[in-house]
Amino acid sequence: MKALRLESVGAISVRNVDIPKPGPDDLLVKVEACGICGTDRHLLHGEFPSTPPVTLGHEFCGIVMEAGSAVKDIAPGARITGDPNISCGRCPQCEAGRVNLCRNLRAIGIHRDGGFAEYVLVPRKQAFEIPLTLDPAHGAFCEPLACCLHGIDVSGIKVGSTVAILGGGVIGLLTVQLARLAGAAKVVLSTRQASKRRLAEEIGATATVDPSAGDVVEAIAGPAGLVPGGVDVVIECAGVAETVRQSTRLAKAGGTVVILGVLPQGEKVEIEPFDILFRELRVLGSFINPFVHRRAADLVASGAIEIDRLISRRISLDEAPHAISNPAAAGEVKVLVIPSREPA
Repeated sequence: MKALRLESVGAISVRNVDIPKPGPDDLLVKVEACGICGTDRHLLHGEFPSTPPVTLGHEFCGIVMEAGSAVKDIAPGARITGDPNISCGRCPQCEAGRVNLCRNLRAIGIHRDGGFAEYVLVPRKQAFEIPLTLDPAHGAFCEPLACCLHGIDVSGIKVGSTVAILGGGVIGLLTVQLARLAGAAKVVLSTRQASKRRLAEEIGATATVDPSAGDVVEAIAGPAGLVPGGVDVVIECAGVAETVRQSTRLAKAGGTVVILGVLPQGEKVEIEPFDILFRELRVLGSFINPFVHRRAADLVASGAIEIDRLISRRISLDEAPHAISNPAAAGEVKVLVIPSREPA
């Protein structure tokens, strides 16, 4: 089969590899769609820990072709979405219910072969059935949506909350929708790209700001801003130093800041501890998706989340190395790899 391999830091290629054989607890899944994530670019550049050589791709769905001998509750022909994050279940973090912080965490598409391939092996416990009537492209959104759901859970958004979301990529645009579903009264999104600001307002943002047009903090939290004095919750979704610096200044006294975006490993950001102390801010991280993948899959299947307008392009496996090796094009939200697709 064809697979997109991270051979080493800085080197990816599509080549032929053996179709994997399922063990007793595995499913062999024919991949229908797999999303390109910013983390894939971090992996390519050595900015996120991985174990190459490995097949990339952690946002996937597909059809079960073969089930291991111990699997009794999912049969060939079912469509599944895969939670790529495999915890050990034995370490202190797992025993405390914090499986996303597992000391032995291994992820499909990062530490073991993933979904940028014609077939992928998925442990049964990581597979969640979704309707056969669902567009498989929608199924590929379950994993990023699950990460956003955890961020919403961590944030403590309540009915009537005010929220600022920094970053207009797929994570920011999914988080806009989830914040509104959680009951937020005001959701302000900050992003430079006009097309993404328009889209955000059409799918749930009550307002947007352009950081290239002036001071974001003044525009949102200043005396004449959209939410004078600051918002209840700030969710950083861009994964860049500038927006992390803005985040604590956008929260009101007693507010919450959630870091959901992924910055390159080792990057440093200056903050002012006195300000965090004096205004009693909560600054929290939100890492992956503990126990929320089923909720995400059900949300996707329900149609409650706008997905079609977040899909910018569908490409073949052969086109994927170029897409991952280069920054996202202006206005691009999500690119999906369709292994059965022929190159354009």
